[in-house]
Amino acid sequence: MAVALDDATVAFDVAGGKVYTAVEQATLRVADGEFVAIVGPTGCGKSTLLNVAAGLLQPVSGHVRIFDQPLRGLNTQAGYLFQADAVFPWKTARDNVAIGLEVAGVAREEAVERAQTWLNAVGLGAFAARYPHMLSGGQRKRVALAQVLIRNPKILLMDEPFGPLDAQTRQVMGNLLLDLWTRDRKAVLFVTHDLEEAIALADRVVIMSAGPSARIIGDWRVSLPRPRDIFEVRLDKDFHALHREIWSVLKAEVMTTYAQASGTGGAA
Repeated sequence: MAVALDDATVAFDVAGGKVYTAVEQATLRVADGEFVAIVGPTGCGKSTLLNVAAGLLQPVSGHVRIFDQPLRGLNTQAGYLFQADAVFPWKTARDNVAIGLEVAGVAREEAVERAQTWLNAVGLGAFAARYPHMLSGGQRKRVALAQVLIRNPKILLMDEPFGPLDAQTRQVMGNLLLDLWTRDRKAVLFVTHDLEEAIALADRVVIMSAGPSARIIGDWRVSLPRPRDIFEVRLDKDFHALHREIWSVLKAEVMTTYAQASGTGGAA
């Protein structure tokens, strides 16, 4: 298994000496080459699980294994794509992509050449000399994707990477991601609020309950054939049937979170 969480519980100390349990006894498997999406209501611990897999958070109990080895410290076999852009405004698109290799000791000439190759791969070859302020949101996200992929990680951890984009650009980026993923089938753990996006992209969709003490409460395999086109797959009757099935579980958790936030108590 590329990622294996066994009964992982994540808790934080809060004011007054109390402990807040974000995630409780989460067990999750992501096979090598598998694309798994995590969906759940706001604040349920989706990003927390991603940070556990990245080695940025240590569970208070349970175990984390990466390619069958206990994870100690940072997960050096993973690349992490955040929701916010991680680009340097004073560097060109090409230099933003190359910097990951340069800090690893790759000669600048080689790093720049490989950065150009990756910009070509994400459809930004003609924009290599532009600075981030000269790029659209979707174009900056392509730069960020190239930044991660140029290091050739075995695992991709993606935290709502397309969240800030408009609906059409999200679908374009989804197709680009699937195209790049198909080439070498890395293990992917993808966090999103968007159930449609999760089904369209993933091999499996994992659902989390409302927090605190959020748990994994569902795991559905997506049998839609590949390759997929994000624009077309959403029209498939099997897509809609699976969406209805998962939403029947997810809706209760979303309403519970809404009720907690509004102070009305339990699920609406």
